Amino acid sequence: MNSSMKIGGVIGALCILALVPFYLEAYGLGLMIGMMSYAAMATAWSMFSGPTRYISLATVAFYGIGAYVVAVLNEDLSYPLILLVAIAIGLVMSLAVGIATLRLAGVYFVIFSFGLAELVRQLITWYEVNITGTLGRYIFLPLEPQHIYWMLLATTALTLLVSWMVRRSRIGMALQVIGEDEVVAAHIGINITRIKLMLFALSACLITLVGAIQAPRWVYVEPSIVFNPTVSFLTVIMALLGGAHRLYGPLFGVVPLFLLFEWLSASFPNHYSIILGALFILIVFALPKGVLEFVDNARLGRTRS
Repeated sequence: MNSSMKIGGVIGALCILALVPFYLEAYGLGLMIGMMSYAAMATAWSMFSGPTRYISLATVAFYGIGAYVVAVLNEDLSYPLILLVAIAIGLVMSLAVGIATLRLAGVYFVIFSFGLAELVRQLITWYEVNITGTLGRYIFLPLEPQHIYWMLLATTALTLLVSWMVRRSRIGMALQVIGEDEVVAAHIGINITRIKLMLFALSACLITLVGAIQAPRWVYVEPSIVFNPTVSFLTVIMALLGGAHRLYGPLFGVVPLFLLFEWLSASFPNHYSIILGALFILIVFALPKGVLEFVDNARLGRTRS
């Protein structure tokens, strides 16, 4: 399949997805909103964590910040301006966190990124309880579910476009070298810290934007809702299942795992997190490079035989 056919296929798929709100009822549209938000976040997560192999569990920290900015400013600023403020705060926060942590690697980075999300949640909870005297906030914006869906669809398309451009750029090639061996990357003159920081900030800004777009759907938010660690774990599992090293890989992990999560959380509300943990371990051991890589290898094996 040549490039023009691929581009035409992507544009056609986006046009079909844009028509979805005209044919689905409220429940179906709600599922599509959830899947679209995870499609954008898993793709943004893979943009940084795929090539560098840094497993970040800070997704919900940026997602929650985006949602909370909307909750705080929804009565004072116009919605487009709130989105810009959310992105700016996500950028500043990601640069501060990146400068402090991207020299870490392996399990140390994983632990720090998980601790960051919990730290942000506790700080906001403390501020709300002790300074404002409340815990939750209401969001009153004239946005219908279909408006939120279309904005998330546009964000997913933007995230895919940015990820595609990064992969074809010199930064993308440098990231591949960094992921293979940081010592070699340093020896050939790659500025490791600057490139990792750029991609981490870009990924974080897109995730913050997703949180800010989805916030009006809840009407009422509080830290335990928007900083739920399940968001981070689901994003990682979805990206790994589809294939974090491929442009479209995370999308193939989002649909089955989101539907499975919906069913598990409804059928086993007290035990679904245990099942998700077991699923995470199974995917890491059985499909370390994702479903798409597994299918390609199986197809090559049949061709050779």
